Amino acid sequence: MTAGFGTAITVEARKAAASRVMASITVILLVGVALLALGMLIGAGSGDEQLLAKLGPLARLGGWVGLVGVVSQITSAGGLLAFGVALSWLFGREFADGTIGGLFALPVRRSTIALAKLAVYVVWAAGVAVLLTAVVAILGLAFGYGATDPSGVVELLRIPVLVVLTALIAVPAAWIATLGRGLLPGIAATVVLLVLAQVMAVVGIGAWVPIVAPALLAIDPAAVPLVSLAIVPSVPVAFGALAALAWSRLQLDR
Repeated sequence: MTAGFGTAITVEARKAAASRVMASITVILLVGVALLALGMLIGAGSGDEQLLAKLGPLARLGGWVGLVGVVSQITSAGGLLAFGVALSWLFGREFADGTIGGLFALPVRRSTIALAKLAVYVVWAAGVAVLLTAVVAILGLAFGYGATDPSGVVELLRIPVLVVLTALIAVPAAWIATLGRGLLPGIAATVVLLVLAQVMAVVGIGAWVPIVAPALLAIDPAAVPLVSLAIVPSVPVAFGALAALAWSRLQLDR
């Protein structure tokens, strides 16, 4: 099992590294978040009333706190969609490309392949978290926050935490992509998760609901107990197990 899992991880990692899809998602997420945050900060500084109304309390904050707050709100929505698309591709491409049949001939269990895909996804998501934190740090330094608000640098730690948590709650897309045998069902499931999380976060409920906690953390960090964040890993554990089970029961005819 260990040898097979290691082999599966190596193969899946090579697929992901060679994929233009994963690279594109990474670049679009990093650049998109940076540009949106930059635009919102510039707009807020210009006194745009509509934008100030959308930012709410963040409009009154400056320095790292304001920057991280803006980035967090963008990432909680855009990040979930990006991670859902990545998972949908990782699990759905085998069906879309017609390569799923070849997996039945391999000496590695299909459930092991599914778990290897999830392992590669988690490592990739952690890398995205580091890169996005670096991008936000560069953006903040460009605005001069390093000199004017040195004590606020600790706010940057919210970024990797939010990115990783957001990546974890996107795992249901892997299960749905498997059941739906393609990319679109996984992406559709991600959109549903996004809507549910955002609505429940805005209305102020769901701090103890795993799929809602990351979005609520972005909007109001003080409203999310640390203990509730510890429940978030239950989502990838449960839905990762369901995805592995679905892969183990795959049949060529349906």
